[in-house]
Amino acid sequence: MAHRMKHYPSQLSGGQQQRVAVARALVGQPSILLADEPTGNLDSKNSEAVMDLLRQLHGEGATICMVTHDPRFASVADRSIHLFDGRIVEETMRAQTQTV
Repeated sequence: MAHRMKHYPSQLSGGQQQRVAVARALVGQPSILLADEPTGNLDSKNSEAVMDLLRQLHGEGATICMVTHDPRFASVADRSIHLFDGRIVEETMRAQTQTV
């Protein structure tokens, strides 16, 4: 994206804007990250790259609260809460493994 560095947000595509937003959110290495559809405007390659960054951040101890409609990415969560019409209809916890 270095070639777009001097451009205004309105001059970027939706996917480029999304990648910039993710980069801005991650640069400070937050301990809690709220991510609303972080892969929503991205192609599959960039979606996987963003998810790899979120996995890495989580592996370093950060809490990630992510909203997604993509079952591929929802399936990697430690905890999933499914909503329908604003109500919880299902909650699942993935088994945790501990390393000693």
